[in-house]
Amino acid sequence: MAHTKPEWSCLSGVKIVDASQLLPGPHATSLLRQLGADVVKVEPPGTGDPTRLLSPQLFAQLNRGKRSVALDLKTPAGKAAFIELIRDADALVEGFRPGVMARLGLDYATLAEVNPRLVMCSISGFGQTGPYAAAAGHDLNFLALGGYWSVPVQVDDKVSRPRIRLADYAASSHAALGLTAAIFSARASGHGQHLDVSIHDCVMAWTAPAAWTAREYVERPLESPGVMPENDLFETQDGRHLALGILENKFWLNLCEAIGGDFPALLDERFANRAGRQQQKREVNALLARIFTTRPLAQWMATLQRFDLPVSPVLDARELFDDPHVQARGMVRKLAVDQTIACRFPVQFSLGLPDEDDAVPLLGEHGE
Repeated sequence: MAHTKPEWSCLSGVKIVDASQLLPGPHATSLLRQLGADVVKVEPPGTGDPTRLLSPQLFAQLNRGKRSVALDLKTPAGKAAFIELIRDADALVEGFRPGVMARLGLDYATLAEVNPRLVMCSISGFGQTGPYAAAAGHDLNFLALGGYWSVPVQVDDKVSRPRIRLADYAASSHAALGLTAAIFSARASGHGQHLDVSIHDCVMAWTAPAAWTAREYVERPLESPGVMPENDLFETQDGRHLALGILENKFWLNLCEAIGGDFPALLDERFANRAGRQQQKREVNALLARIFTTRPLAQWMATLQRFDLPVSPVLDARELFDDPHVQARGMVRKLAVDQTIACRFPVQFSLGLPDEDDAVPLLGEHGE
């Protein structure tokens, strides 16, 4: 399938050189490519982006429709070819540790002499400055040091590994937004700039407001207002789970209407309003946990979905793609060519957004 660029998009005609690997940089540039940008992926000869071997399906998702050029940036010929790519580019995205581009002779000051309106976006774990700048790290490290687990959220709080790479996606989203603003500023002024994207900073942008409040509850996390006994995940009789997202008191009243007849303990006057439930967190949470273990998930959903309640089944991977809402929204396209999927851009534009090119570039397919 040929990629048809959206005629209305200001990113059509924007050229981005992507020298990054793994997830954050490639995801940022894939977002911009979906919106019309032309992305040239620069990979080391021989092996290419490590994601090609680590997870071919993830590589495909992050790099469909990009052009691949294989260059050894440590050689004079590779460096010269790279500079030619930069000469008419709007932006460069790189994900090396701080100092690597300078050692290669490809730092921002050098590249800006070749192309003064170039926007260079450097995505690294801890940013270009600070005591952790040179430290090794991956997603879990940035979450740990960025305060992800510093915010108490459950009565029986647990430190557990997130199911997706939250830190990497936080960084890629912020990088894509920053790139868009900087590119069009450079086009207007003729002067580019260097964007320093710290994955750790991007996690902090999400966690800091809640973590600031949580400082008061380090020794007594249960007292944190963010710990809500009726807003939690609960196991059902068949070992499945449901998500109960009660926040407003009207939803508690609706829950009592739905099942209070069968479970009269819910009707305790102490639990009738939010303030009362916050004072009895362990009791309320334990009561709900006991209640939900009395029936299987399907039976609970059949009962609760008849009422206006923020309740959802925790879907498994098969159920996810069969879900009627997922199918109706059309976020996911199934590709017959390799029995995989492609995710559409998660914003629906009233002017339309053509589907992307399904082709996954071979290493060096568009030049070496």
